[in-house]
This record gives sequence, C-alpha cells and structure tokens, in this order.
Amino acid sequence: MKNSRDYHVKTVAESIRNTRQQLSYSQEYLAAKLNVSQNTYSKIELGNVKLTLDRFFKICDILEIDPVDVINGDKEFAA
Repeated sequence: MKNSRDYHVKTVAESIRNTRQQLSYSQEYLAAKLNVSQNTYSKIELGNVKLTLDRFFKICDILEIDPVDVINGDKEFAA
C-alpha cells in the first residue's frame, strides 16, 4: 500500500513540476504565491513533504489546472 501511495505522490509532484515549467514559472514565483520558501516549494515538487489539500488546491489554482486531472495523472491537462 505504501509503495502505491508513494508512486501517486511522486506522480502528482511530477505533474505539478511539469506544468510549472511549461508555464515558465519559477519555483520562486510559486513559493511567493504560496507564502513558503523556495526550498519548501522544491521539496513539494520532489514529493519530499506532505502536501496539504489546501496547498494542493492553491497550487492547482495558480497553475490553472484541474486538481482531478493532476490526481489522475492526466498528461493532457498542462498548458
């Protein structure tokens, strides 16, 4: 069960990172929007910190992506 959860966490983190890069947003930009350090934001994208639902929805809002698509690993949602 843990391996499956870890896989999904990494997939969500990777989707967030890929979308951010496609939009040419820096980690610093997202970190500032979330009111966290760049280091903390980097850890979010690496899947090394627990991502709260609130923060997840904020990231999706900033990136203008549907949270359901991110969770499902839909590769077609990015800008």
